[in-house]
Amino acid sequence: MITATRLTTAGATVTVLSNAPEVTAWSLRYFGQWWNAESVDPTTVGAESVVLADLDPAAYEETTRLLHDGRPTRDTEFAKYPLLTARDGEDIIATSPGEGVAYRSASSGQRVVLAGTDVQALALAAARLAREAIRGRLLREGWAVLHSSAVVRPEDGATLLTFGGKGAGKTTTALLLASHGWQLLANDRVLVRPTGERDVEVVPWPSAAALGLGLLHSLGWDDKARAHLRSGGSFHPTQHESVTEALLAGDHTPLWENARRERKVQVFPDQFPALFGVPLASSGRAAGLLFPQVDADAAPGITDGTRTLGQADFMSGKTEDRYPDVFGQAKGVDGGGRASARAEVAARLTELPHRAVRLSHDTVASAEILAKVALTI
Repeated sequence: MITATRLTTAGATVTVLSNAPEVTAWSLRYFGQWWNAESVDPTTVGAESVVLADLDPAAYEETTRLLHDGRPTRDTEFAKYPLLTARDGEDIIATSPGEGVAYRSASSGQRVVLAGTDVQALALAAARLAREAIRGRLLREGWAVLHSSAVVRPEDGATLLTFGGKGAGKTTTALLLASHGWQLLANDRVLVRPTGERDVEVVPWPSAAALGLGLLHSLGWDDKARAHLRSGGSFHPTQHESVTEALLAGDHTPLWENARRERKVQVFPDQFPALFGVPLASSGRAAGLLFPQVDADAAPGITDGTRTLGQADFMSGKTEDRYPDVFGQAKGVDGGGRASARAEVAARLTELPHRAVRLSHDTVASAEILAKVALTI
């Protein structure tokens, strides 16, 4: 039996179809409210973009044979997995041996067919390709991608965008505000587009949120996470086993991989409202920019330092190497948006209020400062 999940945001639509209900159920859950995901009758699917993802080991093997029949191939990496790609007529074909997933993309980019050997790997791959289809469409229509967290004021759609490098406090800022009357739009990146004469429209980029064990504890969410696990629940499958073990043991000491990368709790978007009581938003209008910095030993407060946006604040160029446009869905548009779109967004955001804030591990005091700052925007 074929099932279907349709995703829609900012006028862009893509439908995921599969002979494995787990695949479309995954997209329904993963994109949820953020991209208005809904189950639909597969017979109603028309001319919109389609990701057809079937559990079909024979088709996977067939594509793999084609890629090894002597035709020119190219090695690349997509979502951290090695990917072998080639041309078959006008189609792009590819295989990801590490996932057991093969791909065929029509030249139009409107239809991508996946064949998988493992249902969970197939579900993840289908969701990634559906997200790339939406992004490709929006990039072609003048949107850009910002490296920013975002929260929305429910009364009027005013949106605060938070910028900063790794560890600056983008996620912390968004979650503290979302726990105090705002709605969470995104924890790491957003899609933006200039609208009207001065506005910047904002929609989410759905992804699992990575929360450090220390942050989860300081927010008072570790007990809820532990209870969820003990009742048979789980978090995103990319979560490392050691993080699950630490949660169950009540240990919030940060865990490090190769002394550089922190292993974190990987939270599904729908778990924010369901487990932690954090409401989600599906769109907004940029109203102000926040530039936090976390200093564990200092008192939270408003600081004098501000900065302007730079290329590093857009998810473009090398920043997007994790998701190269292998299947031509963006038609050559940079992963962060056209240069003209990025420049116009940056110019409009420059005109909005900018606030620099210092946060600490005292979440109550930090939340009070953020709430005070939010009132000035």
